Amino acid sequence: MAHHSDQADARGLPQITIEIPDGDENNDNNNNNNNATPPPMDSPETAISPSNLSATPAGGQRDRAMSGSTLGAPPSPHLAPPKSGGASITSSCGNSLFSSYEEQQDALKPDPGAEDDFHVDDNAFAFSPGQLNKLLNPKSIPAYVALGGLAGIERGLRTDRAAGLSVDETTLAGSVSFELATKAASSPLADKDAVDASTESATATATATAGTAHGPAAESDAFHDRVRVFKRNVLPAKKPTPLWKLMWLAYNDKVLILLTAAAAISLALGLYETFGVEHPPDAPMPVDWIEGCAICIAIVIVVLVGALNDYQKERAFVRLNTKKEDREVKVIRSAKSFQMSVHDVLVGDVVHLEPGDLIPADGIFIAGHNLKCDESSATGESDQMKKTGGDQVMRLLEQGRGQAKHQDLDPFIISGSKVLEGVGTYLVTSVGVNSSYGKILMAMRQDPEPTPLQVKLDGLAGAIAKLGSSAAAFLFFVLLFRFLGTLPGSELTANEKASKFMDILIVAITVIVVAVPEGLPLAVTLALAFATTRLVKLNNLVRILKSCETMGNATTVCSDKTGTLTQNKMTVVTGTFGDDSFDDKNQRGDERRSTAFARDLLPEHRRMLVESIAINSTAFEGEEGGVEGFVGSKTETALLGFAKKVLAMGSLSEERANAQVAQLMPFDSGRKCMGAVQKLPNGHFRFLVKGASEILLGYSSSLLTAAAGQVPLDQDRRSRFEAVINSYAEQSLRTIALVTKDFPQWPPAGAASDDDPTTANVDLVLKDMTLLGVVGIQDPIRPGVPEAVARCQHAGVCVRMVTGDNVVTAKAIATDCGIYTDGLVMEGPEFRTLSDERMTEMLPRLQVLARSSPEDKRILVTKLRSMGDIVAVTGDGTNDGPALKAADIGFSMGIAGTEVAKEASAIILMDDNFASILTALMWGRAVNDAVRKFLQFQLTVNITAVILTFVSSVSDSEMRSVLTAVQLLWINLIMDSLAALALATDPPTEDILNRKPPPRHAPLISPTMWKMIIGQALFQLAVTLILHFGGPRFLSYPDAQLRSVVFNAFVWMQIFNMLNNRRLDNGANVLAGAHRNVFFLAIVLLMVGCQVAIAFVGGKAFSIVRLNGAQWAISIVVAALCLPWAVVVRAFPDAWFEVVARWVGAPVLAVYRPLRSAMGRVGRAVKRLFGCGKKDGEEEEEDGGESGVQGGGGDPEKGVGAK
Repeated sequence: MAHHSDQADARGLPQITIEIPDGDENNDNNNNNNNATPPPMDSPETAISPSNLSATPAGGQRDRAMSGSTLGAPPSPHLAPPKSGGASITSSCGNSLFSSYEEQQDALKPDPGAEDDFHVDDNAFAFSPGQLNKLLNPKSIPAYVALGGLAGIERGLRTDRAAGLSVDETTLAGSVSFELATKAASSPLADKDAVDASTESATATATATAGTAHGPAAESDAFHDRVRVFKRNVLPAKKPTPLWKLMWLAYNDKVLILLTAAAAISLALGLYETFGVEHPPDAPMPVDWIEGCAICIAIVIVVLVGALNDYQKERAFVRLNTKKEDREVKVIRSAKSFQMSVHDVLVGDVVHLEPGDLIPADGIFIAGHNLKCDESSATGESDQMKKTGGDQVMRLLEQGRGQAKHQDLDPFIISGSKVLEGVGTYLVTSVGVNSSYGKILMAMRQDPEPTPLQVKLDGLAGAIAKLGSSAAAFLFFVLLFRFLGTLPGSELTANEKASKFMDILIVAITVIVVAVPEGLPLAVTLALAFATTRLVKLNNLVRILKSCETMGNATTVCSDKTGTLTQNKMTVVTGTFGDDSFDDKNQRGDERRSTAFARDLLPEHRRMLVESIAINSTAFEGEEGGVEGFVGSKTETALLGFAKKVLAMGSLSEERANAQVAQLMPFDSGRKCMGAVQKLPNGHFRFLVKGASEILLGYSSSLLTAAAGQVPLDQDRRSRFEAVINSYAEQSLRTIALVTKDFPQWPPAGAASDDDPTTANVDLVLKDMTLLGVVGIQDPIRPGVPEAVARCQHAGVCVRMVTGDNVVTAKAIATDCGIYTDGLVMEGPEFRTLSDERMTEMLPRLQVLARSSPEDKRILVTKLRSMGDIVAVTGDGTNDGPALKAADIGFSMGIAGTEVAKEASAIILMDDNFASILTALMWGRAVNDAVRKFLQFQLTVNITAVILTFVSSVSDSEMRSVLTAVQLLWINLIMDSLAALALATDPPTEDILNRKPPPRHAPLISPTMWKMIIGQALFQLAVTLILHFGGPRFLSYPDAQLRSVVFNAFVWMQIFNMLNNRRLDNGANVLAGAHRNVFFLAIVLLMVGCQVAIAFVGGKAFSIVRLNGAQWAISIVVAALCLPWAVVVRAFPDAWFEVVARWVGAPVLAVYRPLRSAMGRVGRAVKRLFGCGKKDGEEEEEDGGESGVQGGGGDPEKGVGAK
């Protein structure tokens, strides 16, 4: 057995040695003979001070276990180093695994193209990044041996496996050679003094440069050489797309290019007419070139605004991704545990590993217990990979036993993999771009996938574009035939005829530009960028973009209890131990306080309770929020606080240092308990377990009492404890039981684990336990949770509690939160046995699922989704991953959640608060509303502009549209970019919770929206056509002034209609909350300012003249009438509108369907004619996709289509 020492190390910190039973007597001898380990790390700039180095006894530094202050988990077994003998490790390894020493050297040769990673100028370390990368590319035992094993890597990286890096490290002086580092591991013990002497001078020089005499080094200089050589644990930021490239991408549109070509030809013809021909002396100089020039400038502005929007959006998502990738890990530095950003982890750091951790960097496993990792994301290997300590691997290789168990020799910790079970520490060897996962991420970098709403809108935009393009093509051919009919007998010159033709072409192309709704995808992106940025400030970190829009449609939320509905500030307030009890919660006079209870405890019982709490825990001493205390699971910190304040527990580190732990059993959500095995001074072993009280009560057969010692747990005593548990639960207290059992040997006979014969199978030993007692832990409900639950229910979202607590506690807290009313309460074991039919019948009434496992949660989520619900679920544990993935929206806990849970989730609740789920719901609805607001606005402009241009052009003798190409481009800029930015940034209001969520497959455009679109389009067409055709009779304005009034009124109608479109329902107050949206107000002012400037100075570029006061009044007043008209439209019942729409829409559809089919065939024929067509299968797929998109979002064939 491993030797145990109660001596303190050189720093005065107590030692702890974890008991690791070996398979045979030889192993016992090896361990006993080899407590004298390789020499302390005397390389330059170690992680401890020179005084401590000099004071460390021979062999003490390597073999001493981590002090309690360095523990973020229970102490891990430190495996003995290789036994030194007549041959070096290298040679023995060569005999056992490798054919030759040269094969080990080959393992460190650079791969082609990676030579630069092997050469570092002024390298103060023994190894280069390239050499360390060879450990894991793929996993390479030869490379590990060639680098000297764990001892050689430790020395070469100038760190310490127990104390970690020094917080004072700055610039390093001196260096450690490759030979010196590897010699530290491979030299016989007889050569130890020679190795120490050869590095002593370098050590003194290096440590002298760490920090200053006045304290730690400045942050900017910290770890200067380490960062210079090995880099930081961050990937280089993806280079933002430069503005000029975004402009090119925005311009790289066939329609814009075609319009540019037409404008260039028009400009050339205009310049020729102005400067290329002679004009009569009295004739005014033609300025036809101005329109072509104005079109080109308008195109530049449209492209620039679009590029700027993309640039801002990209920057917003970069900031979001930076926040999303950050998380905290537990790292040992200067012999203390720190919670620090994963970005601050460096090569040479010692990192704690616990179940649920996502490994931040590559490294070598130092020591621990039963560590198993899921490396499927990094290697594709689906099996659980059990890790072997680095020294254990070298020992097996030296003894020649590695050949038979080569597949089990795995000391390699791979970044990006997940810790499934076990605890331990590892030494970091590669970070950032040099790590395995970093290389994978760099190779996989790509643009984010479009969200479902973006895909749906892309399809809808395509359908609208086809309709608009068809209208434009029809307009072009009508005008072309009319133009050709005027050519015979025309007195126009060739240039004038060409110019006339170009005018027709430009108007037709401009109609296409207006008809193509480029702003639809932009609106989604802007809304998501705005929402996700705001949500970060409101404690919702959106990891998966589509979840933000999906959350707006959520119909049910399955919430955890602890930390989400409650404050996660736990305190032990009551307890029952044997025949005695205490109560600090209720102020009744007949109840004993905890101080009186502790005073009457027998010393041996007090000792047993302290050991049961301190040893069987993963929490550790440290700072949290600047306050000294315990850091870790809130349940465990509550128990440790009870042990410290009531049971007079000493330093947690000392309690653990004085214990010999043979096996650790991390918390298992299936068993609802965790355990540790302690070796007693008499050589026996004590199995300490804590967990769910009613479950551990079932495993118990005896009870420890003060009066009679251990007594049978008969029915009366069992009933008494069941009543105690129920009483605590009814007070909304979490109940935890402590049980124990002693064994003469470990593992007990017949109970050894199949995976590791030195450990026991928990299922075989967890029986006939002795009950020590039950405590009640208070966790108050978070302020505002009952109100948030009530608001969710008012919004049509069903809230269910899914918890591991017993049914009485769960029901009590659910009642306090407002979740449980008159519905069903079930327990997980009963729930999972229900038939499919019975489950379907009961789920609508289920409000609380108690004593549930993660698998129960997954079954619940999957079943709810199959019934049509859009499900949000919260989770914090590693085993919650399947449920988080199965849900439509998975919420993980930012504080209490494991890294595996966070990776599986779509949104991280950074404050673990249920109220933040309500915030996400509101912003999700705001995103969907923003897109629908913009869609409603844009379709109105599309319909009005296309019909107005068509009618005015065809009816005009000169074939001129009332809206010129430049005017249409300005309207397009308003419609696409400015309106998207204004309407997509509306924050949610309280009214957003006054409606039920829409069905999963509800169309994008509701009947209310169609009513508003058609009503406003009819109004705007009526106003503009009356002004255009009736103006000469009623107003007696010249043609130029009349056209200017029509243009001015049309733009002002869009400004006022943008106010109308802030509402999607039939409410009349369109200004509600407008003052909260600075973007909206600023853009409205910008549009007003630009329109006024155009009216005064636009002149010939916009083909308008200055307007007088009366004309301005007419323009604005008739435009403002769209506000009261909107009230009238909204007052018209939706049901009546649907009847009228179906009656009017029938003949339209009778024409539209064959026309669409014919246009599709013509288009495909043209594509095939020019050799750019698709294959038949692709054509069918395209048609099917279009149909599917339309069916999901406002299909023209369906009219209003919601029913």
